[in-house]
Amino acid sequence: MKNRTFLWIWVPILALVTVVAIGANVAIGQFRTAIESYMGTGTWEISNEPETEGWDTDYNTSEFSTVDDAKANSAETVRRMAEEGMTLVKNDGALPLAAGSVTLLGRGAADPIYGGSGSGGADTRTAVDIRAGIEAGGFTVNDTVYDLLADFAADNAPADGGRTNIVMDEPENSNYKIGEMPVSGYTDEAIDSFAEYDDAAIVVIGRGGGEGGDLATDMTPWDDRAEDGQHQLELDQDEQDMVALAKEHFDTVVVLVNASTSMELGELQDDEGIDSIMLVGSPGNNGFEALGSLLNGDVNPSGHTTDIYSRDFTADPSFQNFGDYAYENIDDAYFVNYEEGIYVGYRYYETAAVEGFIDYDEAVVYPFGYGLSYTEFSWSVSDQRLGDVDGTIEVDVAVTNTGDIAGKDVVQLYVSAPYTPGGIEKSAVVLGDFAKTPVIEPGDTETVTLQLAVEDMASYDWRGAGAYVLEEGDYEIRIQTDSHTVADGVDPITYTVDETVTYDDGRASDVEPATNRFDDVSRPFEEGALTEFSRADFAGTFPQAPEGDDFTADDAVVEGFEPYDPAAAAEEHADVAMPTTGADTDLKLVDLRGLPKDDPAWDELLDSLTVDQMMNVLSTGAYNTAAIPEIGKMRTDDIDGPAGFSSFINPDLWTGTAFPSNFLIAMTWNADLAREMGTAAGNEAITMGVNGWYAPAVNIHRSPFAGRNFEYYSEDPLLSAKLATQVADGALDYGVYTFTKHFAMNDMETNRVNGKGLATWATEQAMREIYLKPFEGIVKDVRGELTYLDESGEQHTAEIGLGGIMSAFNLLGTTWAGGSEALQTGVLRDEWGFQGFVITDFNLYDFMSTDEGIAAGSDLMLTFQKPAEDQSSSYAVDNMRTAMHNLLYTVANSNAVNGMAPGASMTYHMAGWEIGVLVGTIVLALFVIAGVVWVVIRVRRHAGRPVVESDAQDG
Repeated sequence: MKNRTFLWIWVPILALVTVVAIGANVAIGQFRTAIESYMGTGTWEISNEPETEGWDTDYNTSEFSTVDDAKANSAETVRRMAEEGMTLVKNDGALPLAAGSVTLLGRGAADPIYGGSGSGGADTRTAVDIRAGIEAGGFTVNDTVYDLLADFAADNAPADGGRTNIVMDEPENSNYKIGEMPVSGYTDEAIDSFAEYDDAAIVVIGRGGGEGGDLATDMTPWDDRAEDGQHQLELDQDEQDMVALAKEHFDTVVVLVNASTSMELGELQDDEGIDSIMLVGSPGNNGFEALGSLLNGDVNPSGHTTDIYSRDFTADPSFQNFGDYAYENIDDAYFVNYEEGIYVGYRYYETAAVEGFIDYDEAVVYPFGYGLSYTEFSWSVSDQRLGDVDGTIEVDVAVTNTGDIAGKDVVQLYVSAPYTPGGIEKSAVVLGDFAKTPVIEPGDTETVTLQLAVEDMASYDWRGAGAYVLEEGDYEIRIQTDSHTVADGVDPITYTVDETVTYDDGRASDVEPATNRFDDVSRPFEEGALTEFSRADFAGTFPQAPEGDDFTADDAVVEGFEPYDPAAAAEEHADVAMPTTGADTDLKLVDLRGLPKDDPAWDELLDSLTVDQMMNVLSTGAYNTAAIPEIGKMRTDDIDGPAGFSSFINPDLWTGTAFPSNFLIAMTWNADLAREMGTAAGNEAITMGVNGWYAPAVNIHRSPFAGRNFEYYSEDPLLSAKLATQVADGALDYGVYTFTKHFAMNDMETNRVNGKGLATWATEQAMREIYLKPFEGIVKDVRGELTYLDESGEQHTAEIGLGGIMSAFNLLGTTWAGGSEALQTGVLRDEWGFQGFVITDFNLYDFMSTDEGIAAGSDLMLTFQKPAEDQSSSYAVDNMRTAMHNLLYTVANSNAVNGMAPGASMTYHMAGWEIGVLVGTIVLALFVIAGVVWVVIRVRRHAGRPVVESDAQDG
């Protein structure tokens, strides 16, 4: 009986241990990339061939020896960005303010917003706060009131961790907590203290933002004090009461707007009791250091708005189609209609004013590109060079400081194209170029040159030519101080196009001509189900909120929401030849560094890859690209985010400097500073071991309510493109490939990943001129130089372009953006000439098919394990090969191959956790083996002895 009891106990135990050991190892294999991101990876030992000893293989180096030194350098960049980005929009002479005793009012004074949340967030645990920044300017801050605000903020912190995180007070209302302290919270002691610190009241108004939710267009469901229809970008009642308190007790009131989206500020602008307003954005780790210097005049403000600030956001054409809309005849399927077309932001307000549809002064508080200074400037055109239709327009503008204080200015060039009612839609003005001056001393003059390719004045004719068209007529080139105001004394320049140019064969910057590729996305407008907003009849075509039949999907939409079918796709492309896999090669990845992408050596290297190797890389791309030791490809570490390196998986390992939000960076209008940010991040990357960077982000501020506006630059695509290009270029100098995101039209957080996805409907003109344009500029303009070694060790240089793009969550029409071949291949690669690789946004959702993505041109899945369903058809294997080509080409030309000479091999040394897993597995295996042997011996012994009476009775 004892033997049988033993067997009943130990056989299940041995079986369980076996299952646990096998299961644990399988799980580690499945989620290895996630574990490595959290626990860290082992090290690769590079073995260069003896004959390459002494060769210079430091292809990319940092100017700094440690991460801390690199971050100290970045902090200087952060401060300068804040100095030039914080924007003065109202000033009756109160600023600059003499150093004195001031009282800070508003929760944000003690609990400021440094950035956003989600993948665009950054570590601000050591951030400089508003008080410290103001005190650095020589001001003394009222302790009594400040401590009261700090205690209130601590006691009323949202449970989810911050004012930039989503608060779900009602399931249907995603919002970001305002949380202002009611005026009743200011004690008698606090109010009595005003008299001692009365040189000025500095009022802080804050708004958060982040990934996953938009700001509320209606607060009444969860704010009892909100008036009917009041939205989150107006001052709430507590804020209004606070402003009234400041005006009652202080002669000088300065308002700081701590937000990375525009707000309704008309009442503050019109209020004579408010002396000054400064937009301070979300300035990152130490941007508030600049605040005291800006207030006291040591630094002259030079920021300008990058969105228009209208008086009534509900009157904006985008407002009617921003929110939660679901089809009623499809389960869990959502949509958004871009009915405003090209008339986004200032394009609408400037054009509507020209057409007499609005009174501009009543509708607009601050134009796009608007900003004040403590000095005055005068401008004059000193020279102009007007090329032919295949050339460029260049204008030299002399800027003279006519005031008494040194400062910088922003010169803006706008184009007004000839418009025919009923013809191609055209904005009355479009930003063509800009330049920021250096510091100009009083009485001095600096000259800046503005440049515009003539082809960039063309409009996309989606209804007619299906191409870009430069229509004949007179084009006005205007030098302006903002989107509405022509510079004093500077006459417009007329550029005449004698004959219409249709770019059927492409523009000079195109690889292949732009042509209609998104008929499915534009179909509702073509068929009349949706109305295109038209300058010819703004009143009759003004966008309307969805109603009635708009919520019923037609048959084509229903069919479009059906899941991708890999088997059907393979059958449709059965004529694709099966590529070679698993062939022998002596080539290593570093051998191909610097070679053109079409060099025959790439075919030999790709022929050597197996399907398993390819899928292991392509389906596990969360924050890395996996190693392939056989070809000398190391694992790369590719890290979020647009405001600096950050990681929710391992923040202690992957935390860089928290740069200002892109919203604030854009308000600098300084391309050189943007490049400095890229350079600073590149230096951090080298010292941290980072190879790729999920940045910059260039989606459009279609609506001020978009939760992720902090992560994007502007409502204008050209401004976005020029600044983002410089960031990417700066990082590329250090071998860092950047992933410009989110390609494309991910301009609203609501429903972006819900159910079957968010169908986005737009005209192709709006897509190309507004939403694709910033990506186009970056792809065409990012250029770097890399060094590589030939077989003799001689160093050469080669040009390299943008390394990465991140596709978007949303659908274009009913096709997932990452699965849109028209977008990821047709436009991105065929038209624009992109040669890098595309990574998806986080691939956790059913509508994001790995098979569809790889087939379309989204090469790498940002996920921990999501293999393709089809790994055997010739079509699938050919798509994998193409994806690997794109990825390996980028990695070979990055800092990932630092230290490797041609022919280098690699040996992997396990990390501590891997050694622990291996030892544990061996111990468990030995335990199982020993247990099995012992059980077998006991069974055999038991089987060989006679059964005794006690056994028979118990049995």
